[in-house]
Amino acid sequence: MISVDSIVKTFGGLRAVDGCTFDVPAGSITGLIGPNGAGKSTLFNIVAGFLRPDEGHVHLGGEDITALPPHRLFHKGLVRTFQVPHEFGRMTVIENLMVVPAAQAGERVTDVLFRFARVREQERTVRERAEDVLEFLQLAHVRNELAGNLSGGQKKLLELGRTMMADAKVVLLDEPGAGVNRTLLARLAEDIRRLNRDRGYTFCIIEHDMDLIAELCDPVVVMAQGRVLTQGTMDEIRHNEEVLEAYLGGAAPTAEAGA
Repeated sequence: MISVDSIVKTFGGLRAVDGCTFDVPAGSITGLIGPNGAGKSTLFNIVAGFLRPDEGHVHLGGEDITALPPHRLFHKGLVRTFQVPHEFGRMTVIENLMVVPAAQAGERVTDVLFRFARVREQERTVRERAEDVLEFLQLAHVRNELAGNLSGGQKKLLELGRTMMADAKVVLLDEPGAGVNRTLLARLAEDIRRLNRDRGYTFCIIEHDMDLIAELCDPVVVMAQGRVLTQGTMDEIRHNEEVLEAYLGGAAPTAEAGA
């Protein structure tokens, strides 16, 4: 589904991503792990169109999408979430979902003035869909709560819900487990599995929680110092000497501190 080919990105002469190449198979939940500063978040930002690579290409379903902006990739079904959720804090939970679908009639002044019935009908359809998403994520009880008041785990679930409203084909999840309590994390993991199994979503996940990666991901790609160190099953990764050295002995930090 995603092919990353020889991607290079430098900042001030330091290579945050250094010739990175790997594939995210269609229908997989692929893990992307590595020590802090490995280049993971920089690579995510390149794939998602937030950064332009200095070298290399990214393909989505065989199409070259290198450096396409995020809004173009959104329409192609590629969506990225962030380690710190980007909710609209002063809008309700259900409103956060309803604003996601593109090209809504209510966005055009002429439709609001002259085709109000069409606007109302589409809004009803979008609301019904948002209600279904809230039921799926077990967030229906907070539908009218301001999104800014949610817990960290609930905000992560809301971000996942927004990808569902976007009809995503590929979802890049950046540390979905960060700041989430174990109860909500179990729910989040199960929702990811269900979306993958029942709705055909392809996921690529950056995560430092190795238990979560082991539970969800196959294959797993390991980055260190901007490069792909190895890839395989989580069991293979756990017993790889190079991986142990990168984490414990370790890889020197690169330009992307905290990636």
